[in-house]
Amino acid sequence: MTDSPADDLKPGFRSDVTVELVKHTASDADVLFAARVSTAGEQSLDELGKDPERSKGLINYLMRDRHGSPFEHNSMTFFISAPIFVFREFMRHRVGWSYNEESGRYRELQPVFYVPGESRKLVQQGRPGKYVFAEGTQAQQELVGRTMEDSYRRSYEAYQEMLAAGVAREVARAVLPVGLFSSMYATCNARSLMHFLGLRTQHELAKVPSFPQREIEMVGEKMEAEWAGLMPLTYAAFNANGRVAP
Repeated sequence: MTDSPADDLKPGFRSDVTVELVKHTASDADVLFAARVSTAGEQSLDELGKDPERSKGLINYLMRDRHGSPFEHNSMTFFISAPIFVFREFMRHRVGWSYNEESGRYRELQPVFYVPGESRKLVQQGRPGKYVFAEGTQAQQELVGRTMEDSYRRSYEAYQEMLAAGVAREVARAVLPVGLFSSMYATCNARSLMHFLGLRTQHELAKVPSFPQREIEMVGEKMEAEWAGLMPLTYAAFNANGRVAP
């Protein structure tokens, strides 16, 4: 009896996502630097911390009155690992974002798949525009886990079988599901990130309600935590003004 082509690559299952801030040039001083040139001409970055309260007030004014361009003069690059269906939603955000995702044409894709954790609400109730999600039963949880894992195993075995027969990676990958984990670099500025967070996270301080899919919200929450540490005055102003991007 011969081994299956997939025997050496056993599928792995995850319910989490990962976000790593890999590089940045982002601080509150970048916002102040950009804003003050409008009234004071050329500025030096090392002069901007001399009056913290004035700086805080300026950032809040810019956020409140939606003067957005000063929030664009910074950059953050994140390395994100999440299911493919998350990236399909992610890439709806085009203004102020740059992406590079791993390629199934040039490398063999690894068998890591998404299965919701126990805290993931499974049942949609209500009509479009007015629905809510409710907890699933234990039977539903077990059904989701078992069905997903079985489907993932079969699809990856088919992928491996085609690769072993010499079929090109770009053709064989067509059998793989959107629950497969992928990875990408995503680069943005604070303004584009605020637009993303306003749509892809729920928050008690938000003036405008949002209804994100939980999996992309998980990514957004991790990105938000990194950004909050880099630009605390900007982050505080974002929350104080209803989490509406300028």
